[in-house]
Amino acid sequence: MTSYPDIVSLIPHDGSMSLLDRVVDSNDNTLVAQVIIRPDSLFCDDDGVPSWVGLEYMGQAIAAYAGLYARASGEPVKIGFLVSCRRYEPGISHFPVGAELQVSVTTITDGNSGLQVFECRISGAGVDFSANLNVFMPNDVEQFLQESAQ
Repeated sequence: MTSYPDIVSLIPHDGSMSLLDRVVDSNDNTLVAQVIIRPDSLFCDDDGVPSWVGLEYMGQAIAAYAGLYARASGEPVKIGFLVSCRRYEPGISHFPVGAELQVSVTTITDGNSGLQVFECRISGAGVDFSANLNVFMPNDVEQFLQESAQ
């Protein structure tokens, strides 16, 4: 069984904004993460966690994939930007407390230009849907932010 680094070390989010629990599997073009919905999960209300948060679960799984890749290449973990999403239709209003969700992301396109497309899926008991996320991961985030501010 492969051991993966703590998810917090792979995602450029602070403390409670790191929403995933752990990486459970990964290969050259795929990562699978787990999140367990708890009463103290961020965004949880009386019905559970609203399903729109699943979009962030997918985004953070992509960040974890990029973080693993960066670490393997001896690079620092960097931020990326969600550009767009297609087909995000969860079919439920909330992920219920106690749900154990698998969040998988698979690269569809090469990221040489910084723009990359991922096929994402969230599955668990009574949950199974997918969406494509387009993300931009610039080589030099600081330079990109400076150029964007001009």
